[in-house]
Amino acid sequence: MTNTNHTSSEHPHPKGKNKGAALRLVAWETTRNCNLACVHCRASAEHGPFSGELDTRASFHLLDQIAEVGEPIVILTGGEPLLRPDIFDIAKYGTKKGLRMVMAPNGTLITEKTTGQMADAGIKRISVSLDGATRESHDRFRGVEGAFEGAIRGIRRGKDAGVEFQINTTITKTNLSEIPKIQELAIKLGAVAHHIFLLVPTGRGKYIVDQEITAEEYENTLNWFYDQRERTSLQLKATCAPHYYRILRQRAKQEGKSVTFKTHGMDAVTRG
Repeated sequence: MTNTNHTSSEHPHPKGKNKGAALRLVAWETTRNCNLACVHCRASAEHGPFSGELDTRASFHLLDQIAEVGEPIVILTGGEPLLRPDIFDIAKYGTKKGLRMVMAPNGTLITEKTTGQMADAGIKRISVSLDGATRESHDRFRGVEGAFEGAIRGIRRGKDAGVEFQINTTITKTNLSEIPKIQELAIKLGAVAHHIFLLVPTGRGKYIVDQEITAEEYENTLNWFYDQRERTSLQLKATCAPHYYRILRQRAKQEGKSVTFKTHGMDAVTRG
């Protein structure tokens, strides 16, 4: 959630104006409460509860403000969003406001009941992180034994209920060699997209700075990711990886291609 210094009751860019600066995506960390202990977590999420989080009424007001300035994708993340008792009330309210509501659970708490609630609340997609291609590597990254099996089980429950899902992967030295296998697993599971994230050393991530990949590994990985566009039907996006903005345009220029939203999706309009 982003704070601004505007004191006027009128937003500086009312809905329908300044189209070039349209709000496209809002990632909202709805809670720090979490049942996992991921080594890279920027929110340092852990078992709560925590004070100071927006209650239901304040959450509705935030969605009102977002809807005033656009119709972006709103990612309900955390922590673990499914640990908020009111998360589906929030999602349903956002849907009624015309926002595209999506959710980023870790998968372990997805049940037949919650998949039904997702559908009822208008959740358009969920993103579940897989940071390893095996139980051992994923559980080590997520800090809890059984996290991998829980994520796979949750993904399959969502798929069986018709919930569209994508796989997110944070890249570090420990899992760099597994990224192709993780993408293969995403395809096997029936994902519609694979989004990669480069490690950001904040929150607990600052304690694993030594796990950041090198500049050469960074360049090679992002070029590999670009090449995958021709090899898979998955929607692909790199996040927290500003160099990809350059690589995408350099490679597209070499191939005589234009970079537009139609040809390259969100990558065409984001710079990190």
